[in-house]
Amino acid sequence: MNLLTVFMAAQGGGDYSFLIMMVAIFAIMYFFMIRPQNKKQKEIQNFRKNLEVGQAVITAGGIYGKIKEIEDNAVIVEIAPSVKIKVDKNSIYADAQAQATNTNK
Repeated sequence: MNLLTVFMAAQGGGDYSFLIMMVAIFAIMYFFMIRPQNKKQKEIQNFRKNLEVGQAVITAGGIYGKIKEIEDNAVIVEIAPSVKIKVDKNSIYADAQAQATNTNK
């Protein structure tokens, strides 16, 4: 017997409790999972739009560096004196200085 027939048999036919329960579960999932994830994605997107030369950043691969140049879809990041790498803008993850202050608290 599948799960749906078990719920329908337990419900008794004309009862809307199953429908209300499913709507409540979806609402809980939305407010605790989907909405916070969308908010976090918007914050990261705004961070990437406002990148500035000289800003300390962390890439998605965990490389710490300082922005030297900003191109259309890429960023030149200096990871050591005279060592520069070209990184896709979408792989810039966080502000290194903000991360450092958060870990020191």
